[in-house]
Amino acid sequence: MKPVHNPEPAGHAGGRAPSRWTASVCFALCALISGCTSLGPTTIIADRFDYSAAIADSWKQQTLLNIVKLRYLDLPVFVEVASVVSGYSLQTGVSMNGTLSTERAVQGNFLAAGVQGVYTDRPTITYAPATGQKFLRGLVEPIDPKNIFFMLQSGYAADFLLGMTVESLNGVRNRSTAAGIMQEADPDFLRAITLLREVQATGAVGMRVEEDKGKGSTAVLFFRREDMPADVVEKVGEIRRLLKMPVGPQKFKLKYSPARGADDELTVNSRSMLQIMQAFSTYIDIPAEHLADHSALPVVIKSAAEMQQGTVQIHSGKERPTNAYVAVRYRDYWFWIDHGDLRTKRALNAVMLFFTMADTGPQEALPLITIPAQ
Repeated sequence: MKPVHNPEPAGHAGGRAPSRWTASVCFALCALISGCTSLGPTTIIADRFDYSAAIADSWKQQTLLNIVKLRYLDLPVFVEVASVVSGYSLQTGVSMNGTLSTERAVQGNFLAAGVQGVYTDRPTITYAPATGQKFLRGLVEPIDPKNIFFMLQSGYAADFLLGMTVESLNGVRNRSTAAGIMQEADPDFLRAITLLREVQATGAVGMRVEEDKGKGSTAVLFFRREDMPADVVEKVGEIRRLLKMPVGPQKFKLKYSPARGADDELTVNSRSMLQIMQAFSTYIDIPAEHLADHSALPVVIKSAAEMQQGTVQIHSGKERPTNAYVAVRYRDYWFWIDHGDLRTKRALNAVMLFFTMADTGPQEALPLITIPAQ
């Protein structure tokens, strides 16, 4: 039998091979998908800000929760985010297969292409409970008076900052919860810190650090004498009288002490972080149900001077708040700070900053983690 001559090359069912254009497209697609593309740079913007916001929000919630727990005589617990490691992997693949048949075959020619990809995000977050000597020291040791007045120098209002962080100035007492007993502030103290804020706004009071070869660095509070308006001079004189500071000296060394010091010293009985949080907890709106069963410390009546100055306020309720700066749930109730309550927001942020100032111990070794290659 004479063989049949086929003038066309083997191809699809019509006897024609796939075009060069089709082959070129398939080749380009393969090169594009299988090419190496780095994921790292594209994830920095999203990851850096997302993790930063998440850590900041959890820090605020943890701080507020521990303040609430102290009002219920519950133990505060702090857990730090020790490290965050994000691992990404992208696997791609291309497959092609086909069938080339004779012109008499029923199925004809066949060409198939497949693309697959696998994207993996595998973050590793390490938590470290705050325990041990370092944590205890940072919680119960008084804050260095120098750090408090450095914050005052950086712009924090004197009445707000000193009202939160000190028990007394030169023996003149602030509001206190020492030994579980609530004691109102001396009127002289409230008046003195109010005047100090007004003098602070004029730039007539400042602080510097002087070096002493024998004693090391010493923080010094000073009042400017030159170019002071008459009303500021009068306010400075009243501050001296209220805080039992002599009229002559223009600078006073800051020293930690619960009692009045020498004539050239301003003694500061600064609070510890535990005392600051306990003082903050007295402004919580405790639910009536918890007051009735005596599970929380009783309500503290605000003085007339505090009502006039304005105080911080932590609200409570059964329903989750809709416009809260920070909110936590404890014992079937929500406790929160309103977004529009700038004074309380500033107070919470200050407490968080105080924690960083109180953390003066050596850095402890973090747990060793191994991140497997992906």
